Amino acid sequence: MIIIPAIDIRGGHAVRLEQGDFDRETLYGTPIEMAVKWQDTGASLLHIVDLDGARTGASCNLPLVREICAAVTCTCELGGGIRQVADVQAAVDAGVDRVILGTSLANDPQLAAALLEELSTDQLIAGVDADEGMVAVEGWQERSTVTAVDLAKELYDYGIRRFIYTDIARDGMFTGPHLGGLMKLCDALPEAGVIASGGIATPEHVHELAGLQRDNLEGAIVGKALYDGRTTYEELSAAIA
Repeated sequence: MIIIPAIDIRGGHAVRLEQGDFDRETLYGTPIEMAVKWQDTGASLLHIVDLDGARTGASCNLPLVREICAAVTCTCELGGGIRQVADVQAAVDAGVDRVILGTSLANDPQLAAALLEELSTDQLIAGVDADEGMVAVEGWQERSTVTAVDLAKELYDYGIRRFIYTDIARDGMFTGPHLGGLMKLCDALPEAGVIASGGIATPEHVHELAGLQRDNLEGAIVGKALYDGRTTYEELSAAIA
């Protein structure tokens, strides 16, 4: 398991939201500065989210994403506003190594099969955002009638092999990850990689994740706690052991 710093972009700035609420936003400088900072700290993977794209349904910050990818050598994954094959290709052309789709796959799981005709299983990630176990879509503004585990199983059948599981009630709240939800997903799809997101704020939280002893739990995305200085990348990484 690795620690994955998050870089959320809105209006050209690196920001963090509480529970995905655009009215509860904190600014943290430029995305490029943050990307270089986290790479220099030791990060091997950066989680980039185009919040403007997530809200509008279309990628809005690809020129900036291109600059980020050119400024670092570590792996970069991008989500937010990526809804169709053309969006995926544009992200890859911008230098992104992995592309994350959420709402579009929740609305049309068969899209995964079409995308995997062009991409490898390492390049495509399904973002499964959950609210009380149910899938949240449209930038977390709506809750569907499908459970997170059921959606992940269906997407696995179409070829998806890596998932980011986010509990939106915990995102930006420092309350710790949703261990139960993560265990269910890891156990339902033991051959798939799972990345935890939402609420991870202390070395103890990371230690709890490691304590699940799930070999397919690949990493933990951390945002606001790093930006606020509540913990450090080094402290979180040390807690994995």
